[in-house]
Amino acid sequence: MKWWIVLALAVVGCGGAQQTDWSWKFQKENQITALWTQIRGWRHDAHMDLEPTRNDVIAMAPRAVTEAKNVCPDAHEVPKTCEDVCDLSGAICDNAEAICGIADELGKNDHDAQDKCTSAKASCREAKQRCCNCSKDAP
Repeated sequence: MKWWIVLALAVVGCGGAQQTDWSWKFQKENQITALWTQIRGWRHDAHMDLEPTRNDVIAMAPRAVTEAKNVCPDAHEVPKTCEDVCDLSGAICDNAEAICGIADELGKNDHDAQDKCTSAKASCREAKQRCCNCSKDAP
């Protein structure tokens, strides 16, 4: 076999592996963006600001999604009038878990993914607080 054919096969082989790594990362980033955009849409529908406050984001940065969800008392019962807001908070928290899982796959050095995880955790916490407050205020 000629040397240039071997070289061409080696280049194609390496390029294919790099393309796979790149496309995997691109796919994961797209998944995060889709989930994060869905959270923003739900926040809009609930008449919340599109982004959680900076203080909430900072407070949630070192915490896990399970901590973000843990807002209501253990015996929290959701009245019928609060089902929509509480269902929405559950959906936001589910997306936050998915975003943070993907961000962990991408690694701690992927700052964009980690930032979206932190924002999603703060959105989860804020939505859960709204659910708890609605339940307290419900007749």
